[in-house]
Amino acid sequence: MTEGVPPRAGMTISIRSRRDVVVVDPRRLLAAARRALRDSDPALSEAEAAAAIADVYDAVHALLDRDGQLAADAVDDPVGRGGRRPGDRVTDRRDGLSPAGHLQEIVIDQGPPLQDYGCFLPPDLFSSS
Repeated sequence: MTEGVPPRAGMTISIRSRRDVVVVDPRRLLAAARRALRDSDPALSEAEAAAAIADVYDAVHALLDRDGQLAADAVDDPVGRGGRRPGDRVTDRRDGLSPAGHLQEIVIDQGPPLQDYGCFLPPDLFSSS
């Protein structure tokens, strides 16, 4: 447990987030991403969407652009006690992904706010320096 920290002017509060998913069906993942892309641009043909979504990065970006996060419809997915057992996967999702945990960490005053870096972000935004 952390000791109490009162807020103060100029304090930087960072929320570090990790959300894991496991690909259980690559074809369903690509199909879901192509649907997401066509949702954002209905004029795209299926062939154009297939050409645009060629790999996992394309697929993830298309789903993030539409939904804000992967497996966005998944209910809270606890890690550890109360969560699924290690290796248990959800295999029937339409997007071919199995939600595999979500954690958040609150970090106080570890570096300047992102805005203050301007166009020159550091190589590792998540280092503790």
